[in-house]
Amino acid sequence: MKFKQFAIAAITALCALQVQAQKSRTIIIDPGKQTAKVQPEMWGVFFEDINMGADGGIYAELIKNRSFEFYKPLMGWKVEGKRIEGDLLVLNRQESKSSNPRYIRIKTGGKQTDLALYNEGFKGIGVKKGLEYDFSVMYRQQQKGLKLHLALVDSTGKLLGQAELVPEKPDSQWQSQHVSFKSTETVQKASFKIWFEGEGAIDLDMISLFPGDTWKNRKGGLRGDMVQLLADMKPGFVRFPGGCIVEGHDLSTRYQWKKTIGPVADREVIINRWNTEFAHRPSPDYYQTFGLGFYEYFQLAEDIGATALPILNCGMACQFNTAELVPLDELDPYIQDALDLVEFANGAVNTPWGKVRAEMGHPEPFNLKMLGVGNENWGPQYLERLELFTKALKSKYPDILLVNSSGTDPDGERFDLLNTSLRKMKADIIDEHYYRSPDWFLKNANRYDNYDRKGSKVFAGEYAAQSKAIASPGNQNNWECAIAEAAFLTGLERNADVVHMASYAPLFAHAEGWQWTPDMIWVDNLNVYGTPNYYVQKLYSLYKGTDVVSILEDNKFISGQQGIYASAVTDSRTGELIIKIINPGKETLSREIQIKGGSKAAATAQLILLQNNNPGAVNTFDNAVNVSPETSPLTVKNNKVSLELKPYSFNLIRVDLKGKGIL
Repeated sequence: MKFKQFAIAAITALCALQVQAQKSRTIIIDPGKQTAKVQPEMWGVFFEDINMGADGGIYAELIKNRSFEFYKPLMGWKVEGKRIEGDLLVLNRQESKSSNPRYIRIKTGGKQTDLALYNEGFKGIGVKKGLEYDFSVMYRQQQKGLKLHLALVDSTGKLLGQAELVPEKPDSQWQSQHVSFKSTETVQKASFKIWFEGEGAIDLDMISLFPGDTWKNRKGGLRGDMVQLLADMKPGFVRFPGGCIVEGHDLSTRYQWKKTIGPVADREVIINRWNTEFAHRPSPDYYQTFGLGFYEYFQLAEDIGATALPILNCGMACQFNTAELVPLDELDPYIQDALDLVEFANGAVNTPWGKVRAEMGHPEPFNLKMLGVGNENWGPQYLERLELFTKALKSKYPDILLVNSSGTDPDGERFDLLNTSLRKMKADIIDEHYYRSPDWFLKNANRYDNYDRKGSKVFAGEYAAQSKAIASPGNQNNWECAIAEAAFLTGLERNADVVHMASYAPLFAHAEGWQWTPDMIWVDNLNVYGTPNYYVQKLYSLYKGTDVVSILEDNKFISGQQGIYASAVTDSRTGELIIKIINPGKETLSREIQIKGGSKAAATAQLILLQNNNPGAVNTFDNAVNVSPETSPLTVKNNKVSLELKPYSFNLIRVDLKGKGIL
């Protein structure tokens, strides 16, 4: 009996010692020991027109196939009413206007009285009560005679808002005219109806409808709520237009920036390369109208205070699809496109491409600083093309930083060849991509600890933890994935002298029009929400600081050894110390944070907590803030903070080193 009592007492004492040992674990932070500078561009966003990200997404146009340029000219349209042959014709002016060849001709008269056109929009048209809608059309007529009736209607045909438009000029020239009207109800999936009154004939093109609440109220602009979520992140850069969209399925469908600027009606529509990429998500009506073109991308970046990072085709189509190549001796036009882009962005108004920018409404330069050559390209074919691009660009624009591809994966033979070769070439920035399991992100938080500090810098251009498998339709934006990413990002921040930029991918997905999961921001026709992954990157971006500082436990980097991950920065502008600690496990952990150095910390700090006890938790349209940050005060005593790290938690602590406290 005594032995049993002794054993129980010994076990109890041992447990107490273990608890005490855990409670006494200390994180040492030295704000005076700065180990790296954080680039202003460090945390940004990557945009690609996938998942209806542009047309049907951030580009606010509500009419699908507005210029009749899809493979089937009336795709997206439905014709109703009594008519005879010739009442509706699709005409093609390929020889005179190859960028926008098709238009329709409407004839009414005789017994025909109820010819109507319906447009289904992009998975329907979202309509908001009381909002104004702007309709515009290009028309041509020889004489007056027709009136256009315009309406938004619900699935039963009920009118939600309507207007009339009488084409004014009968001079046989293409004219533009617009009219606005307000909606009377909120409907998730409406359609747009045009019907005709009178007798005569008229040609119609660029039939367009935009909501009145576009970003900055720009006519024909971007969807305001989607841009606002980006602006709220205060991203350091916007990478555009992709992504595989840059390469195209073949070179004929590659992204050509010069075809995306100038008057919107003159921008050539092409098929989207994600149109039929995945058998599980066929999208035969997915096209690119380029209403969101390079000018608008630059403008968007400027609007939200971000640096523009355009990516250009390097003479290689997608290597997973056709692997089509431009011969080296025919690469000059591609290189010239890159040189011309720099002039378009930065050139004076008296230069050819600077003049184009000015005529579009932006005489001031966009101050382009960096440019990507190729996207996820690999192999010796990429390297030999890259060498020619680099020589030409650096000769004319030596200060432009060039971003180069390291392929599709963060390891393997392709990566090793590119990484080694690019570093020998003294590449400015190497773009690394990781679509991997949450466990990979946890195990690779120290990936950059031993990278060459003086060599080429890294752009973590596309990252996303995959809950099931890469590109699986079953992937979820759950908290397990997001917190694994948060842990990984501590390693990027700690190594900010190596990693200069990072962005999650893909950015947007329409709830009914997606091809790829997971995605950072989800939308439908009326609503938008950020995923847990969005909030992780947002916290890093909002609190990026200016200088990485020493943060150690047991005199080592905090990179999962004791179940947690951590990094710390100071902000020279505000005098803050910003600490990020991630506990991706299921147990509560205790830590004491000791702040060394001569600075006296304020008595009250701020804890921003992103946490959920369920690693499978997700945000939804019905509960958009299920996993979202919560803020509370923390006590600081003698430059020490005691912290209980909840299970599955991202803890961001803001400490004022000026002694005034964080408001």
